[in-house]
Amino acid sequence: MISKDSVAHVASLAKLQFSEADLEKYTDQLAEILDMVEQLEQVSTKDVPVTTQSIHLENVMRPDVAKPAEPVTELLKNVPTKKGTLIQVPAIIDKEDD
Repeated sequence: MISKDSVAHVASLAKLQFSEADLEKYTDQLAEILDMVEQLEQVSTKDVPVTTQSIHLENVMRPDVAKPAEPVTELLKNVPTKKGTLIQVPAIIDKEDD
């Protein structure tokens, strides 16, 4: 059984403040939780397989197959501004003299 002092100590460590009524309520609730944990510890899990996922997960990916590159002219067809085979974008860093 957990004591009210233990719950108050844990609450102070967590920087929580409770009224006496709340402290009593949380002590009772925590005691119930700890009783449930004790019941679970008594259950034999010897023949129960380990489960890390409740459903089977599988990555669905396309195969990584090399293929010829698209022609540069096709790739640059929708680019607003370009310089040769490069895409021009607005400058985001001001050039300053050091």
